[in-house]
Order: sequence, then C-alpha cells, then structure tokens
Amino acid sequence: MNALAIVVPKTETEEKLDALDAEGVYDTARKVREHDAERVELPVLAEPRATTFDALVEQDDPEIRAAGLDDYLRERGWDGEEIERAPSSWALIGDVVLVAFPDALGADERASVGEALLDLHGEADTVLAREGVAGEAREPDVTVVAGSGDTETIHTEHGTRYALDLADVLFAPGNQAERVRMGEVVSADERVLDMFAGIGYFALPMARAGASVVAVERNPAAFRYLAENAQLNGVADRVECVLGDCREYDATESFDRVVMGYYDSLGGYGTSDTEDVRSDYLAAAFDALDGTGTLHVHTTCPEARFPARSDARLRAAADEHGVRVASVDARVVKSHSEGVVHGVLDAVIGDG
Repeated sequence: MNALAIVVPKTETEEKLDALDAEGVYDTARKVREHDAERVELPVLAEPRATTFDALVEQDDPEIRAAGLDDYLRERGWDGEEIERAPSSWALIGDVVLVAFPDALGADERASVGEALLDLHGEADTVLAREGVAGEAREPDVTVVAGSGDTETIHTEHGTRYALDLADVLFAPGNQAERVRMGEVVSADERVLDMFAGIGYFALPMARAGASVVAVERNPAAFRYLAENAQLNGVADRVECVLGDCREYDATESFDRVVMGYYDSLGGYGTSDTEDVRSDYLAAAFDALDGTGTLHVHTTCPEARFPARSDARLRAAADEHGVRVASVDARVVKSHSEGVVHGVLDAVIGDG
C-alpha cells in the first residue's frame, strides 16, 4: 500500500492539512503521527506540488485509522477552523444520532454535520439536534437536522431493549452505567418501587435481574413505552405499570427498595441552601419503605458541595418525617453542566 508522508513542524499541522486537502493528496486512511519532538508526519497519496514540507518519507509501518467526523466534514469542504466549531460528541441511540450543537452553527452547517454523521454511522437514519428539556416530565426539545426524520427507535443497552420516540421522551446516554448498576444491586426476591419510571430506565434492568417492580409514570407518552418495553424485554409479569403521580400511589404492602430518578427531589443545583426540597416526594418514598429498606435519590448539586450538601438535605428531610437514615453512599453519575454534577445517594433507611 502507499505509505508516503511529508514531515512538517507540529505548529503548522492544521495549515498543512488544509493545504494537502485542497491539493487532493491528503491520505485520510492513515493517522497523523509524531516524527520527532518538533515535527509530525502527514500521510499523503503522492508527493505534494503546492504544499511545502521539510521531508518526504516512506513509512515502514503506516497506522491505518477509521474515518472520523472531521474526515467526512473535510470531504464536504470544511477547513480546520470550521471543524473546530463542530460538535465533539454525540450519542447513537438505536438508529438515531442525538447531538447537542454549539450555538455558533447555523442551520446549513448543522445539516452538513448531520449528513456527515449519517455517513459515519451507516446504521443510523436520522440525526436530531438536542435543544433541551422542559418541566418535571423532562420533555425533550429536538429538531431533525438530517435523514429520514423518523424519531422512533429501539435502543439496546447491555441486553435491555428500550423502545422510545426521542421527540416525545427523554433518554440520557450518560446515565448508562447507572442503569446497568441498578440491575446489579437489586436481588431477585426484592420488591421495588420506581417512582419516576419513564420508559423503564431503571425498572427494566431491575426486573430483568428478577425483582418485582412497581413502575409509576405520569407522562402518557413515556408510560406507553414503559408498558411496551416490559413486553419487549419479557418481564411484563414482574413489572406493574402505573399511570399517575407517584405521590398518589396507594401501596398495599411495603417495598424493599425505592428509586427516585427525578433529580430535583433534593432541591435545585444553585448555591443557596434555602432551595425547596421536594419533601412531598420524599415523604411518599419513606412511606413506601415503611421505615426500612434502600432509597436511591438522584440529585443535582454544585460539584464542590457534593455529596455533603445532598446528604445533609436528605437527612434533614428524613428527620422531619421521623425516619432514621443508617448510612448514605454517594456517587457521581455524570456531569450535569459546568460546575454541577448529577449524583445519586444510596441511603439505607432504618435497618435496611
């Protein structure tokens, strides 16, 4: 195979790549690699005629690379500066690519990135711009930027299948490890209440592990997928789907474990300590445990104050309701925003 490369100063890498691309001799199938402390080797298809360089070498062991988004954008005429403004991360959910675009990109640039992402992910057929979420129901705001526009898909994660419509319900890719963990911490003989079930984010892994789960969801769109997903994963006999407000669920017996995935239960993530804690939700959780069991409370908190502030808020709410907190373990799920984390508290209530 061709293994020619030009040697150029590291400080001129982007400039030379743009020049090689314009000349049509940049070899995107191979990696740029270090030549020495000051220079790099840029792979070329033939000796450049218009681009200057320090030396032309033939690599003994060229490094082949898979094409990335920047390669596909270069094919569309993007230069190095424009590529710097392109999104650096995205999520493939089923056959839909979900992207948070920088504000600096206009509609035409978003469409170009979308088409490039479809080339990069051959199995995808729609690219969505993630604009945000709204309200306690966490309803997504998305825009189709490329592809067929079909926002309904089935996403598989560690064996759990999630059917959903990304235009109607939220799916947080960054919560994957936590979804998997919930299927690992639960025991097969446990009775679990998932107070904010959504499409079954936590309920499905727990049910697949053998637990009996009551999954409460008040958003009708999410509830429809919750019921469908229980069937899809073969756990309909272990998941009781309840449409309604979890605070109004009338339990006939106590639960061993309660999951609170709504992360404003312990108040917002501002710096004030006087923000409202959702004691109504916590009261319902304490009642469901009937004084003993495990409570998983999701929360957002300034990174520098996690988990101390969240722990203190949970314990204060427990004291208010006459509940004993035996222990609390805390973990960061992911970054929520700059300086703010999404965390979860695993609290042992009473004797556990």
